[in-house]
Amino acid sequence: VQLQASGGGSVQPGDSLTLSCEVSRFSSISYAIGWFRQAPGKEREWISYIKTDGSRLYSNSVKGRFTVSRDNGKNTVYLQMNGLKPEDTAVYYCPAGRPPIGAIESEYHYWGQGTLVTVSS
Repeated sequence: VQLQASGGGSVQPGDSLTLSCEVSRFSSISYAIGWFRQAPGKEREWISYIKTDGSRLYSNSVKGRFTVSRDNGKNTVYLQMNGLKPEDTAVYYCPAGRPPIGAIESEYHYWGQGTLVTVSS
């Protein structure tokens, strides 16, 4: 089971960025995929998930700005981020877990390397 987040980079406030989470060695259909982020000096926080039935949920900090989607044919999950703010600066992770899952780290059993997003003017 491998997950690889990519697509991070340095952007300016208000810009958009799309992160990808490539899932390998198992079908992404079988697992829920979450998105977490960890800002410098802070705890890792949950921001979104997409379940096997396609249902999604977002934290209040990103609701209305971020959109999670999945392409099962490509075994890839995406996080479209619009209206980026400096406080979105963090390393972003996309762990996987079997339902039931939610916003708790321990519910996700598989983690990969994160990708750094820096929002600064």
